[in-house]
Amino acid sequence: MKAIADLRLACRFALRELRGGLSGFFIFVACIALGTAAIGGVNALSAAIQDSLSSEGRTILGGDLRFELNQREATDEERAFLADQGEVAESAVLRSMARVPDGSDQTLVEVKAVDGNWPLVGSVDYEAIEEGALASLLAEDGGVYGALVPDLLLQRLGLSVGDEIALGTGRFRIAGRLLTEPDAASEGFAFAPRFLTSLDGLRASGLLLPGALTEWQYRLKLPGNTSQSDIDAVREAAEERFPEAGWSIRDRDRAAPGLARNIDRFSQFLTLVGLTALVVGGVGVANAVRAHVNGRRAVIATLRSLGASGGFVFRVYLIQIMIIAAFGVAIGCILAALIPPVAGLFLAGLLPVSISGGLQWLPLANAALCGFLVTAVFAIPALGLSARVRPADLFRDAAGGALSGRPELRYLVAAGILALLLAGLALLIAGNQTVALTFMGGVLFAFLVLRLVGTLLQWLARHAPTVRSTPLRLAIGNIHRPGALTPSVVLALGLGLTLLVAIGSIDTNLRRQISGSLPEIAPNFFFLDVQNDQIDEFRSIIAETAPDGELNAVPMLRGRIALINDVEAQEWADRHAEGGEWVLRGDRGLTYSPTLPENSSLVEGEWWAEDHSGEPLVSFAEEEGRELGLSVGDSVTINVLGRDVTARIANFRRVEWESLSINFVMVFSPNALAGAPHGWLATLTDPSASAEEEAAVVRAVTNALPTVTTIAVRDAITLVDRLVGQLATAIRAAAAVALIASVLVLAGALAAGQAARRRDATVLKMLGATRGTLITAFASEYALIGLATAIFALAAGGAAAAYVISGLMELPFSFDPALALIIIVAALVLTVGFGLLGTWRILGEKAAPALRNL
Repeated sequence: MKAIADLRLACRFALRELRGGLSGFFIFVACIALGTAAIGGVNALSAAIQDSLSSEGRTILGGDLRFELNQREATDEERAFLADQGEVAESAVLRSMARVPDGSDQTLVEVKAVDGNWPLVGSVDYEAIEEGALASLLAEDGGVYGALVPDLLLQRLGLSVGDEIALGTGRFRIAGRLLTEPDAASEGFAFAPRFLTSLDGLRASGLLLPGALTEWQYRLKLPGNTSQSDIDAVREAAEERFPEAGWSIRDRDRAAPGLARNIDRFSQFLTLVGLTALVVGGVGVANAVRAHVNGRRAVIATLRSLGASGGFVFRVYLIQIMIIAAFGVAIGCILAALIPPVAGLFLAGLLPVSISGGLQWLPLANAALCGFLVTAVFAIPALGLSARVRPADLFRDAAGGALSGRPELRYLVAAGILALLLAGLALLIAGNQTVALTFMGGVLFAFLVLRLVGTLLQWLARHAPTVRSTPLRLAIGNIHRPGALTPSVVLALGLGLTLLVAIGSIDTNLRRQISGSLPEIAPNFFFLDVQNDQIDEFRSIIAETAPDGELNAVPMLRGRIALINDVEAQEWADRHAEGGEWVLRGDRGLTYSPTLPENSSLVEGEWWAEDHSGEPLVSFAEEEGRELGLSVGDSVTINVLGRDVTARIANFRRVEWESLSINFVMVFSPNALAGAPHGWLATLTDPSASAEEEAAVVRAVTNALPTVTTIAVRDAITLVDRLVGQLATAIRAAAAVALIASVLVLAGALAAGQAARRRDATVLKMLGATRGTLITAFASEYALIGLATAIFALAAGGAAAAYVISGLMELPFSFDPALALIIIVAALVLTVGFGLLGTWRILGEKAAPALRNL
């Protein structure tokens, strides 16, 4: 009962003192609101998108399940099984070259051929030249089949609705403009414009050759209102009935796994950035709390003199701080709740679903809890200082100075426990524990290093030789004097600038690599689906049109890893994989070779003899093999065209992926894939070729061999460069949140030191200092601190970027001098600007009023 009464009394005192409003706590509230809004908003948006993907999964997938086969159609028995389960729609997807009938121009297209049942769910949005159902628009008329294409394809080839267009060896008429497809998001990223036609039209085009890279899709719509257990039962029955079918089965709960996975990863990153902003804001909380306690010294002294214990004083002010934090958390949660509907307006044309409009309570609750935990972690040590100081000391120091020393151990322990809770919550929210731990470890290390930088800067200032310039001498003295702003300013500004340097350097190096280095070393073209009976003619065409080019051609199939050491691939990944799981997802490109491929080097094991005829062998890429927990001697079973092939890992080889030349994760001995129908994959490299010469190559290949698909690497690089640029813009915007928090903390730190600045200015004025001298002194002080912080940010951010680019991506790294200059200027503008903004009014005050209060 005494404890409850004591708590009630503390609440009464806390609320009574808050009657004066939130003066001095606006930056405190802004820091908490900003971090809470960032964490809550990002996770609320991610949850809203995931909810929409889940609720609209049937439409996105085009049914309840989708069975996918590569390079082969379903057998009659497999089709009959699917038809027994419900309604089935069949489609085929592949890349090819569409061209104008006279052969004067051509472009890459994503062909999608559908049957009369497609789409089972949802509807196709198009504008046709005449009324009619989709099947009638795509039907054959006088040997010409119908097709729907988007505006992009019309613009590239200069065609209009109603014109004819060639695909493979077939003729098509453009029956209308394709606007949207209901199941496009489930098929992943589209590299080229869509070409929608019928399955009959695709068969007439001559593109369905043996070994052609065709993806056959069978969408299944179960009867009635089906549950997930019904869907799982169909999946299990299909796997049990056809264990060697080699099909990839996806259900409506995983309608667009690539999109969902990318949203998860991006939200994890943004959550960690938001948490960084909140932790940076915690420094502002500590500054505000320390300033608040300093301003209440007389009140604290009175309470202690009247018998209040240090614990009671601590509780009074902790209650006050948490009430003020509640304002910031509430503002942050309101802003976070508004982010999904507002983002939905901007993302309406970019996402396949509409963003759910309901409140996401769990993300908001997590963000609110983070806000309160950060407040408590940074406030408790500062509040603990008031609890350990004696009343006589408080009265004696009422005229000036700040509370100093260390709080009692119990307050540090309490803050440490809450910090661990915050770290645990961050791990829970972030999802990827490894990334979250690395990120938090980096933030903690940065905090410690920044504190060390501040201390080192003060030590250097203290031991600096005496200078003749009075303003500069005053500036150096201010850097190391007791109660100096140096540690707070360095800590506040350093983390935000370091994050910007790291992100900016990574972006600059990636863009330089994509737009500069890659075009110099990458091939000009990739050629797909070159048939065995076409390879000689293809080589002749290249030799004639690109005599200076280097042609490299290898056989290519597609297959899916089914077993590793007789363990199912997914189960193996769950037990052993430490990365590289992408190799086990879906089908991979495969090849065979009697000799070690170019751009590869053996690191373990031996290559097989050119006439090897023993057990099937496979060479595995070293990095991916190690990540999957594989060793030389392990067995790998792949499913190729419905047939399982088991091979032993004979060696690991290091692959130069960055060259963009022909490389495969798995290269088999020739006897392993003997007899399997396949095409050829080829590259043409000619650095001296002009745009006109490249166009001539494409035209010659497409007109002579219309079933061969040509991919211009230059176009692909341009597309990737644009995507990286868009991603970098989004990441910079997220990092700017941390910088804004740093600026708020910087403003708070400078505001907290205004009382000391006022006393300094008054004393110096009495000793004859002019306003110009004081302005120069303060500006020099802020400039020196800002410059030191910028130098640290350049070093730390550059090192982090170098680790990511060179260590993780294995790309060459170089530091951008322009970025360094921008960061230095930004640091100086922020510190000097905010510093002078806060002290300008003080310099204009008369000395007499200030002297009366000293």
